[in-house]
Amino acid sequence: MSHEINPFARGYQNLRVVRMLCIDTGADYPLLRRPVHTEQVHFSDDDLLHSRCIVTLDFAVIPGDRDTGTSGIEPTKGNAGVVRAILYAVYGDDFDGQPIHIGDAGSPEAARETVRRLSFETGVYSRSWEISAAHLTGEAWEYLTSLATEHTPTGFPFIVFPITDSPAVGVKLFATPWTDDNLRLDGITPQELRQENLDRGLPVVLADILQRAGEADIRILIFDQDAPDLEGLELYEP
Repeated sequence: MSHEINPFARGYQNLRVVRMLCIDTGADYPLLRRPVHTEQVHFSDDDLLHSRCIVTLDFAVIPGDRDTGTSGIEPTKGNAGVVRAILYAVYGDDFDGQPIHIGDAGSPEAARETVRRLSFETGVYSRSWEISAAHLTGEAWEYLTSLATEHTPTGFPFIVFPITDSPAVGVKLFATPWTDDNLRLDGITPQELRQENLDRGLPVVLADILQRAGEADIRILIFDQDAPDLEGLELYEP
């Protein structure tokens, strides 16, 4: 199966909040943004605000703190500065895994609310998609329609259903997202799940589409002859 960007994926992955110190290192320079040293993350905002600090490429540290093991960091190992403000930055990973700075909030509560609004939580918001049946080979389409008109065998991680008075077939996927973290609860990996679907007789094209949809937390996937193509997903001649 292709390891290119999943065309079903939307939004940002691995959303997280990082407390950032805005540091003044001199009148002629813009404020620098750094997270606090890992040994000092327990410091409150009040402890950090207006404190003198040392700025390195990766973090800022309040010097001389023997209790946290940072007393050995001297000003000669970084730029000296003063913490002028504290922001809570929201980061996420793009489709290719690269981290992206999404925005800043003035409090941890506001940052967490931003993360909540950007998240698509399983069981709270499940995605439904309609894509062209031309993304299936003739073999895969015939297999899918046979499941819709008969009965999806017990044990499949999905169920196929017909759309009445429509040239469309729907698939409801179970236990999404089909990711390592989520499927680990069932004692299986995404790769093993895909292989099980192939062993059940699914054509490779159908197994791969369902796999990618499941990874993106798609719950309902409808294949329709009249639906638009999904960019990034291969098309087959009718």
